[in-house]
Amino acid sequence: MASATAVTPSLKIPGARKASDVTVTDPALVKRAVKAAALGNAMEWFDFGVYSYIAVTLGKVFFPSGNPTAQLLSTFGAFAAAFLVRPLGGMVFGPLGDRVGRQKVLALTMIMMAAGTFAIGLIPSYATIGVGAPLLLLAARLVQGFSTGGEYAGASTFIAEYAPDKKRGFFGSWLEFGTLAGYIGGAGLVTVMTAVLSSDDLLSWGWRIPFLIAGPMGIIGLYLRMRLEETPAFAAEIEKAEAARPKVPLREMVAGQWKALLICMGLVLVFNVTDYMLLSYMPSYLTSELKYDETHGLLVVLGVMALMMIVQPFAGALTDRVGRRPVIAAGCAGFLLLSIPALLLIRQGSLLAVALGMGALGLLLVCFTAAMPAALPALFPTRVRYGSLSIGFNVSVSLFGGTTPLVVTALIGATGNMMMPAYYMMAAAVVGGFAVWRMAESAGLPLPGSAPAVESRRAR
Repeated sequence: MASATAVTPSLKIPGARKASDVTVTDPALVKRAVKAAALGNAMEWFDFGVYSYIAVTLGKVFFPSGNPTAQLLSTFGAFAAAFLVRPLGGMVFGPLGDRVGRQKVLALTMIMMAAGTFAIGLIPSYATIGVGAPLLLLAARLVQGFSTGGEYAGASTFIAEYAPDKKRGFFGSWLEFGTLAGYIGGAGLVTVMTAVLSSDDLLSWGWRIPFLIAGPMGIIGLYLRMRLEETPAFAAEIEKAEAARPKVPLREMVAGQWKALLICMGLVLVFNVTDYMLLSYMPSYLTSELKYDETHGLLVVLGVMALMMIVQPFAGALTDRVGRRPVIAAGCAGFLLLSIPALLLIRQGSLLAVALGMGALGLLLVCFTAAMPAALPALFPTRVRYGSLSIGFNVSVSLFGGTTPLVVTALIGATGNMMMPAYYMMAAAVVGGFAVWRMAESAGLPLPGSAPAVESRRAR
């Protein structure tokens, strides 16, 4: 991975440490940590991508109905249900990660995610076992949601605590690079299957293939995560305790961090509403609402994600130079001003117009995907970082992010207004803008409660 330079803001660091109290990072170990964390995120979003892009087929398999809209709503309902248990998973895995370590918990979440996704590929159809099919689908989605409650916060914390202060944005951006890679893998596989399989084959057995792939992916990810050491920040926290890590009360993670939690939830809201709108909902919007050709629609979204992947690490490095706040604020302003023009372009229907509209939204989304993995962990001190971030992140995602496809589909059905996706993104941008206004800049600074992290003593 290419390196990036950053300028440390000339701010006084509260509780500055003596020169010897500095973490000198190992570049090879940092890269291994980034790869292991990003692969787990890729597997998670491979599943979400597949589920979103093959939603119409899943509706026919698990929710037979004469009404295509009802099928789609039922499928997205099962999709959203997983997000209802994410806060519970966050409340279990987050505090556990602050007590026993980030690495152990991330290995556990990897096992559960892989098992839940693999199980979906084995569920008989509604035609075979009746109502048991959607119930089993729901159960598998709940396992996925519970495990995911500890995944993103843990992975972003893991990378942030390994990375040197001046390159935290760059290294953190690779976490969302993994997200996009997972989406592209899922979308690409669905696109190929849609192109080469007949509708009957896709409906009878083809849809199972993407979910069954999660088994081998999970084994690889687990191997990579088990080979890693604990993060330097957590190891230093344990050393300070000089004994078993004391249990941090849930009240301290919430009430003790309530200002940071509110900022976190606002940032996560705009990040995930726009993310799920573009990457999860738009393929179904193009097909179901605009009657756009399914294969062409998938290819457009695939191209947008490839563009985002190219820009991602450069945008992450930019946040190290100019700060997280300006980049996130630019994304909020862009969604507020450009959501309506972009959706009007998409609704125009031509391949060029759809590509331009989706591309504009994708580049705006990069402002969030590049900055958030470094900005969010920096909101909380080491002692409660995993737990507080897990709670704030998952509550916000559950209420606003994962429900986006379901809510927007329902709003369009109730009002007949095809511009609802734009209005929803604009509202999220307002909330995100307020959160950016209240957050402190963290670029180039040590994580709260942690020693400064550098690549060499000279870099200090």
